[in-house]
Amino acid sequence: MTREQQTPGSPGAGSPEQVDGLPFSPRVLATARRVAGIAALAAGLLGLVSLIGWILGADALKEVLPGVSVAMKANTSVAVVALALSLYVISLRRISPVALAVSRAAAVLVTLIATLTLAEAVIGADLGIDELLFKDDTVHQGTGPPGRMAPNTTAALIAGGVGALCASVPRIPVWVSQILGLGVGALGMLRLYGAAYGVTELDQFGPYSGMALHTATALILFGTALFLAHPGEGGAGLILNAGTTGALGRWLFVTVVIVPPLLGWAVLTAEDAGLFGERLGTGLLVFGHVTVFTAVIFTTLAVGRRVEVAHARLAWRVRQNELLQAFIEYTPAMVFIKDLEGRLLAVNTRFEQTLRLSREQVLGRLDQDVLPPDFARQARASDLAVLAEGRPIQRQKTFDLPGGRREFLSTRFLLNDTSGAPYALGGVYIDITDRVAAEREVRRAHRRFVALLESAPDATLITDGDGIVVMANPQVKRLFGHEPGDLVGTEVIGLVPAARRRRHCALLRAYLSLRDPKPTVLDKDLYGLRGDGSEFPVEVSVSSLRAEQETLVVLTVRDITERRRLEAERAERYEQQRRIAYTLQHSLMGEPPRLAYLPCAYRYLASVQDPGVGGDWFDVIPLDEHRTGVLIGDVMGRGLEAAAVMGQLRSASHALARAGAAPSGLMKALDRFVGDLAGQLVTSVYLILDQDRHELTLCSAGHLPVIALPPDGPACRLKAPVGVPLGVNDATYAVPFEEVTLPLPPGSALVLYTDGLVERPGTDIEAQVDVLTDTVDVALKGAPVDDRGALDRAADCLLRTLIADADASDDDVTLLVLGVPGPRENGSRARPAPAADDGPQA
Repeated sequence: MTREQQTPGSPGAGSPEQVDGLPFSPRVLATARRVAGIAALAAGLLGLVSLIGWILGADALKEVLPGVSVAMKANTSVAVVALALSLYVISLRRISPVALAVSRAAAVLVTLIATLTLAEAVIGADLGIDELLFKDDTVHQGTGPPGRMAPNTTAALIAGGVGALCASVPRIPVWVSQILGLGVGALGMLRLYGAAYGVTELDQFGPYSGMALHTATALILFGTALFLAHPGEGGAGLILNAGTTGALGRWLFVTVVIVPPLLGWAVLTAEDAGLFGERLGTGLLVFGHVTVFTAVIFTTLAVGRRVEVAHARLAWRVRQNELLQAFIEYTPAMVFIKDLEGRLLAVNTRFEQTLRLSREQVLGRLDQDVLPPDFARQARASDLAVLAEGRPIQRQKTFDLPGGRREFLSTRFLLNDTSGAPYALGGVYIDITDRVAAEREVRRAHRRFVALLESAPDATLITDGDGIVVMANPQVKRLFGHEPGDLVGTEVIGLVPAARRRRHCALLRAYLSLRDPKPTVLDKDLYGLRGDGSEFPVEVSVSSLRAEQETLVVLTVRDITERRRLEAERAERYEQQRRIAYTLQHSLMGEPPRLAYLPCAYRYLASVQDPGVGGDWFDVIPLDEHRTGVLIGDVMGRGLEAAAVMGQLRSASHALARAGAAPSGLMKALDRFVGDLAGQLVTSVYLILDQDRHELTLCSAGHLPVIALPPDGPACRLKAPVGVPLGVNDATYAVPFEEVTLPLPPGSALVLYTDGLVERPGTDIEAQVDVLTDTVDVALKGAPVDDRGALDRAADCLLRTLIADADASDDDVTLLVLGVPGPRENGSRARPAPAADDGPQA
């Protein structure tokens, strides 16, 4: 996890955050950053005061105790101010690019000054930097060349400058800068110990100048700022987290920092007072340390015991609930689990949102205690029906909820223990209100349309062969706005808009030129003209009859303005239904995580017979730091039922994989699940990629073979046993599912797919799989498997090759292309990136 990726825990102000797997309080993290910034500013103030003293020539500002203590050198003052600026910028929550550049420049300046000074001490030369800014008039207070900082000060500033640089680079682990910060603080503490215990050897090394007391104080502040600059990571994270680790760490750290110095001071004070000698003092000091740390050990053990007892009490509850909770949280439907008496044991987020009830309000209570009366009554009746029949029941129901009247497709089922006895029952409610409303609206529109046609008589005109009206019925006035008598003797073409008359005349002449004209209906691009000059679309039924040596043409004209409007509405409703179906499919299928260490490309094409709804699914499941589960499956059949089964299977398989199920164990569990669904048959394959061991473990339940492309060979099918599809086994005899472990070199690519990609009427599916294998070899050979763009291009190439017309596909098509790159530097593995909002690409 990077320094910016902090996953919030429970919502609400002051809730703990999870950083690197440890719980943190946002307030504690913010306080730690403020302390780091204040420490940097305080150290900078000490350096600034000394620097002003050099500028003004005021010895009192250069020294803590004028005439007694060592003054802070001019170069040291400059380095302290620069390091304080660098660390203060790093301690900020958000850093602009300009501020970050200034911080790094200041850290480089500190490192450069200290490094050059250290080089002078090592090679014994004078590089001219000691008195570059000011003439040193404090030589009488120490030894060594004028203006040159102490060696321990030099080492501490080098560590501080390097630590500040490391802390400002996200790619460098935080513990590097924190260790350097502890070193800086330790050098400052060592100087203070020397002053407190009167040990001059800790103040000054050899013939060199000693470290000033305020320089030591600044170093301690710098060490604090470096250690707390990123409080949620590294060693600071171990001490500041809100869990048991943090509590123990803080207690131990405070004990170690405070108790040994106090014991040493007490012993030295007693020795100086003549209460006992040096040897006895040493013994008492050792005894004091043993006593204190023994107390610390037993206190730590007591805390650990309480943690273990609490863990033992909760472990069995976690084991019972983690699978069910993972399942219900990943489904977009409203899901709940009850005990056999009807008490709610678990609900998902959609349940809370739909009923506007929190989990705290419903868990452990009966339906009638918390749910609306109508909902509670129907729910209990359904529970009793499931308990009586002992099998899943699916029904469509209507409820009056706080958000209004809603339609649901409900599925209730029993949860059985290992002996087959039910111990709870579950329910899945899919909101189909919009779909039902759309269906009702289509039916109402159809009834209105039929009633309109049946209740409105048509206008009828009879003309001679030249198109002169010889008769008109009374409905002509309603349709065209002319009296029937006024139309007799006029040309019927006068009832057509002028711009369209040529076409209408051509159609009439073509009809009359037929040898045996049959009655026909024309309604394409035909328009009538009303008396007020307005145009309207019409449908014209044309027939002919011979009467007394002449041919008469009967024109039955119907105003289809309303029909055109209804047709447009119906097309719009169909498109709306298609979008609803696609949204349902996308919600059930979900979006796989983006894994930097396992790039992939995927495509999903819906069947034209059931647009957007099918039973295909796939999932990519991060298991731990070096293993990833990959699953693909196909529910036989199409439509909402297949999609609902798919959604349940995807959630169940995801939960099982997260719980650590092996491929064969996962298939066995899914087989029992599908066996409880009457008439369902599912093919699936599940594999676990272990990128550290360079191998995969695979189990197939009647699914098509996985295609692998190694980096140094041609594409081929993975040789693995193929079990029976899920749902084939019965209670008396079950064909076991076998798994196999195969090597998978880094740089390989894997292709998983459903039968919609290779199954075509009149073709051999084995031959199609061979074509797919050859195409994988051509599309991916030599391509970098860690390039998502290359994988996307390969996926498009496979679809174009195997499917001639994607818009006419009569089966769902799911394709997943995985790249398996080699191990990253230092064994690091990026965490999953947030899932994008877009659905599977088509």
